[in-house]
Amino acid sequence: MSFRTVVISNKSKLSYKNNYLVVKKEDNERYIHISEIDTVIIDSIAVSITSYLLLELSNNKVNIIFCNEKRNPYSQLIPFYNSYNTSKKVLLQTKWTKKIKDEMWQKIIENKILNQATLLIKLKKNNSDTLISYAKEVQLGDKTNREGHAAKVYFNSLFGKKFSRNQPNDINAALNYGYAIILSAINKEISINGYITELGINHRNDYNYYNLTCDFMEPLRILIDEFVYHNRKREFNKEYKMDLVNILNHKYKYQNKELFLTDIIKLYVRNIFKCIEKNEIESYKRFII
Repeated sequence: MSFRTVVISNKSKLSYKNNYLVVKKEDNERYIHISEIDTVIIDSIAVSITSYLLLELSNNKVNIIFCNEKRNPYSQLIPFYNSYNTSKKVLLQTKWTKKIKDEMWQKIIENKILNQATLLIKLKKNNSDTLISYAKEVQLGDKTNREGHAAKVYFNSLFGKKFSRNQPNDINAALNYGYAIILSAINKEISINGYITELGINHRNDYNYYNLTCDFMEPLRILIDEFVYHNRKREFNKEYKMDLVNILNHKYKYQNKELFLTDIIKLYVRNIFKCIEKNEIESYKRFII
């Protein structure tokens, strides 16, 4: 099972040779077997990469993320056909009923708010009881917007009452970067399972390519929130970004097992699809931090 996240942050040439990713920097060459790689992040615009390598990485379902000149995640390479029955899955996706989507969204938001409450408890912050009560009040489709009410209480409890997610500061920059890494990992799994990211269950933005991903990732955001809280006084720089990327290689508990986050995301995404396909929303497996 692939597990490594490879970050290329300096001028180099990437190529393919005998099932290996070859990283060449001046007179130095490094070989990494493709079977070990889960994600490759191209963190510099000074990197050149062969089309043959891109093809082989795609064939092996490796997640490929490209960063812009500011070294922030900007685009992702996702194969057209990651599943043998993509057409069938997409057709099913277009026929998901409103009832199924509302029930699934209710479960996801309950999970998210409970994770927020759990983090506040771990950090000995106030208002965890308020969030627990919000989680119990989530209705079908979260039509009373318990998610929005919880977010305000949660972020103010975590980073202070003057904090806003719209502020241009290092905390928000780190949160956005970390969320982008999680989003890309979920994009990959949605594609592998034969579905498309544009058609969400609650997110319906016409200009968002990742509506479904944004739905699925909600309970996992708290992993980034916790890390950023513990590093809230750090400058958001290259080292900080690499630490955020490395969260994919951390182990957490899911379904009574200690697993790498990349493997948890695989199981978590498959579980949601199974719940929807079989109309068994009660089989949703929460991810609890």
